Amino acid sequence: MDIVSGLRTFLRVAETGSFSAAANDLDVTQPAVSRQVSALECHFNTRLLHRTTGGLSLTAEGERMLPMARQILDAVEELGDAVGSDGTTASGKVRLSVPAPLGLYLSDRLGDLLSANPKLSVELIFNEQSSDLIEERLDLEVRLGSVADSSLICRRIGWTTAFLVASPAYLKHHAPPRTPEDIEDHECICYQRASDTCTWSFSNGSEDVSVRMSPRLIASSAVAVHRAALAGAGLAVLSHIIAVPDIAAGRLIPVMGDFQPARLPIYVVYPSRRNMPLRVKTVLDFLMDAIGQDPSMCASGMTRTLSE
Repeated sequence: MDIVSGLRTFLRVAETGSFSAAANDLDVTQPAVSRQVSALECHFNTRLLHRTTGGLSLTAEGERMLPMARQILDAVEELGDAVGSDGTTASGKVRLSVPAPLGLYLSDRLGDLLSANPKLSVELIFNEQSSDLIEERLDLEVRLGSVADSSLICRRIGWTTAFLVASPAYLKHHAPPRTPEDIEDHECICYQRASDTCTWSFSNGSEDVSVRMSPRLIASSAVAVHRAALAGAGLAVLSHIIAVPDIAAGRLIPVMGDFQPARLPIYVVYPSRRNMPLRVKTVLDFLMDAIGQDPSMCASGMTRTLSE
């Protein structure tokens, strides 16, 4: 039997928990998936999956095989990259998860990457929260702020820059805040990730101040916060990526210039640095270069694109 194909099928069944879902992902029939898993079990003379009317679950032997199957498939993929074409051509799909503002920034630049690598494809996933990279089959993910999962490779690639802004229509009826303490008198639009509390942090270079709010409008999408701010719903903290064009056009006005939103580190995380396929390394290099080209995000830059 084809061991590599069998391991790939077994891995998708384990990750999806379903023969039909694995078949859909692999673009084969459900009976074909079942036959490949059965053949793999026969080859190793052990049962890898419990099959019940309630679903599928891994046996103890299946649990032990899973990480080894991933290592083997990663090595096979790297081997394919190394011997394909001239050994320097990236090929295959890379699943990259990013916060929405950064995703918009990268969207403007991905065309050049794909033109330079005709066999490469990128699935750009806008995600405001941290993901399970293995379960969601992600190759790379960009996260803002500290990374709690010590099992991941974590690499700092830049810093965020943001502005506290409001629309002219909102400021027509509300005096702009001068200090963080003034914010409690305002309507606020809070971008909330996962279980984070609605807290904004500011700095004047020598002092850091955090403001905890009870906003009337909360959104888990930075794009939704942006649109609500443009509509005059209140104050919002927005990434420079989406705020700067509206500030330049007068659709949004930066406020509280003496206390700017605190900068957060930008990290890229991935499961392992061992056996990294060329396709993933190519996208990682692109990501680092793209962020390095923006003075407001590059690791050594502390530039505010605009001031009040």
